[in-house]
Formats: sequence, C-alpha cells, structure tokens
Amino acid sequence: MKRLVLSIAIVASAITVSAETRQWTLRQCIDHAIEHNITVKQQQNTTESNRVQLDDSRGNHLPTLEASMGQNFSFGRGLTAQNTYENTNTSNTSLQLNASVPIFAGNKIVNAVKLAQLNLDASLADLEKAKDDIRTQVAKAYVQILYDYEVSEVAKRQIAIDSMQVYRLERMLEAGKASQAQVSQQKATLAQSRLTATNADNNYRLSLLALSQLLELPTPEGFDIVHPDANSIVVDGTTTLPSPDLVYQEALGFKPQIRAEELRLAGSEYNIKIARGDYYPTLAFSAGLGTNYYTTSGFDSDSFSKQLKNNFSQYLGLNLSIPIFNHFSTRNKIRTAKIDRENQALRLENTRKDLYKEIQQVYYNAVASSSRYTSSEEAVKSNEDAFELTRAKYENGKATITEFNEQKNNLLKAQSDMVQAKYEFLYQTTLLDFYRGEQLDL
Repeated sequence: MKRLVLSIAIVASAITVSAETRQWTLRQCIDHAIEHNITVKQQQNTTESNRVQLDDSRGNHLPTLEASMGQNFSFGRGLTAQNTYENTNTSNTSLQLNASVPIFAGNKIVNAVKLAQLNLDASLADLEKAKDDIRTQVAKAYVQILYDYEVSEVAKRQIAIDSMQVYRLERMLEAGKASQAQVSQQKATLAQSRLTATNADNNYRLSLLALSQLLELPTPEGFDIVHPDANSIVVDGTTTLPSPDLVYQEALGFKPQIRAEELRLAGSEYNIKIARGDYYPTLAFSAGLGTNYYTTSGFDSDSFSKQLKNNFSQYLGLNLSIPIFNHFSTRNKIRTAKIDRENQALRLENTRKDLYKEIQQVYYNAVASSSRYTSSEEAVKSNEDAFELTRAKYENGKATITEFNEQKNNLLKAQSDMVQAKYEFLYQTTLLDFYRGEQLDL
C-alpha cells in the first residue's frame, strides 16, 4: 500500500513539474532577451541621453529670460551731495528683467542641432546593433541546446543496446553458454555508456542554463525549448550558398554597425563647421526692464512705490562681437576636427572590413559543415551496416565482445559527428540569411 501511495505521489509530482515547464521558441527567447538584457537597456539609456542633447541644442535658438533682484546696504563715511564726507547709512533695492536672443553665431547653433540629430541616429543604430548581438548569441545557445539534446538521445540509445546485451549474456550464463567474465565485461561497458549518457545530459542542462542566463531568467528550473523534429532538418550538400561578396553587398545597406559609423562620419563634418564658426562675428539682441529704490540716512526719500515708478527704465541693445585673434585657438580646433574626421573614416572602413570577415567566416563554416555532414552521413550508414553485421556475428559466437563494443562506439561517434555537423550547418546558414536581412528563426 505504501509503495502504491509513493508511486502515485511520484507520478503526481512529475505531472506538476511537466505542467510548470514552459517550452520557448527561438523567437520568444530572442524577444525576451532583448527586453531584459542589461547591455540593451544601457544602450537605450545612451539613446535617451542623445535625445536630450538634441532638445538642448534646439533650445539654443530660443531667447533667454532672467529676472534678478538685489539689496545693498552701505555703512560708514561717504561723499554727500554737498561734496563733504559724513557718516551715512544707505540702502539700495534693484529689480531687473533681462532678455537676450542670438541673431547670428556663425551657424554654430544650426550645425550643432544637425550634429546632435546625427548622434541620436547613430545611437539608435548602436541600439539595434546591441539587439543584433543578443539575437545571434541567443540563436547560437539555442542551437547548442538542440545539439546537446540529440547527443544525449544517441547516448541513451546506446544504453538500451548495452542493457539488452547484458540481459542476453546473463541468460546465456544461466544456460552455460557464456562466462562470468563476459557478463562482467558487458556490465562494465553498460556502466561506461551510462556515464557517457550522464555527461551528455549534464551538457544539455548546462546549455539550458547558459540560455536562461542570456534571457536574464532568475532560474533555469521549468525552462525548456521547443525541439523541432530532427528528421525535418534537411541538409542538402548540393545547395548553392550565396557568395560572401553578395551577402556583404546586401548587408552594407542595412546593418546597424555600418549605419552608425556612416552617421558619425557625417557628424564629423559638422564638427568642422562648428569649429569654423568661431571665425565669424556673433550678433545678439538684448532687452531689459529695471527699477530701484534708494534711501540715505539723514535725508528724506520718496516712498518705495513712487521710487519704483520714477526709476523705471527700459533698454534695447544689439551686441556685435568680432573675433580678431585668439591665440590660434580656432585654427587648432579646425585641425583637431579634421583629424577626428579622418579617424572616423578609418573606423568606418574597419567596421566594413570586420563585417566582411564575419560573413566570410560564416560562409566557409557553412561550407565546411555541409561537407562534414555529407561525410558523416555516409559514415553513419557504413557504421550502422558494420554494427548490425558485428552484432549478428557476436550473437552467433563469431565475434568477441571487444569487437562488438568497438563497432558500437564507432557508430556512436559517427552519429554524434553527424548531429554536430547538421546543427552547425543549420546555425551558419541561418546566420547567412540574417546578414541578408531575414529574421533569425529555425
């Protein structure tokens, strides 16, 4: 009765765990990672900072308005209206309202706004690049899980084969047709197969952990992915892959890292224009209102309100500033801006080369994995035939247990190599499509 209750509890627990396990598609993994990744969030904050900088640059077109109020007290000897010195106490209250608006500043404000807009656009491209990096990392981790799962399944099938052989030898031992040494040797082989399966299962779980960490999940418990039918993944070695040059030309038009550096190169031109703006005169318009209240000890003074009214003044003004000589500061600013432009052009060229190298690497990895898959597929077929032949010989006493296990291990290795080549080809061809503008999906 206790065994029955225990069995029911175990089954119920298994059902609960299964119900709590969520299987994620690659698209769901990518979307979740982008939403929660710290690097992406940091780049989003950088983008918002550039947006604020753009608003600040636009605000420089607007006038400035400020109000001020001052209160001064003076004590001690001072010059009076009678041109004599006396000990007097004076009080002065002033109120001011000033406004100023730039009229011309060597186009520095206009160019600063355009530069800030380009910096914002470049930051948005950087944000998309950060998302692309997460997409490729998630896809790679996802495919690694599929590979480790297939290897684990292959190892489990080997346990089934070895278990069957142990059972067979034990029956033969009972009938006097096998020795205890043969049984012990096969049990040792079974134990090794179980160890191999355990290691494969651990690798699978570690792969799940790695992906869950990319997704910023608090724990890998209850996390799993959707496993496509392995037989539905077809590797056609005769398929013509797009050339690296073709993929590269397509990628140049939309890859965010290229777009970001192009925008920064355009921005460097505006940095030069801003520096040249210091050669031009600046013109500003200003206006203001003011009044004050003044008292001196020993003298009668008008009331506060009357003085504010009588002392009320207004002014309008234009301020023209013409640069003549500033220690070659403007010239050196222009030189520095031009050097920055050259460096940015080099960064753009380097980014283009890096992109081409990445595409080349992916292309040749895809070609190599396709060749490996074709070869390993033939190796699996050959080893399957050899294993079946060796097993038949072994069961008829014409092959030793060592020969049987050796051929079984050859088959296991060939199957593992084929699985690895298959998923490597799947990942690399998916990456090639991604460089051509398609979504990452399996």
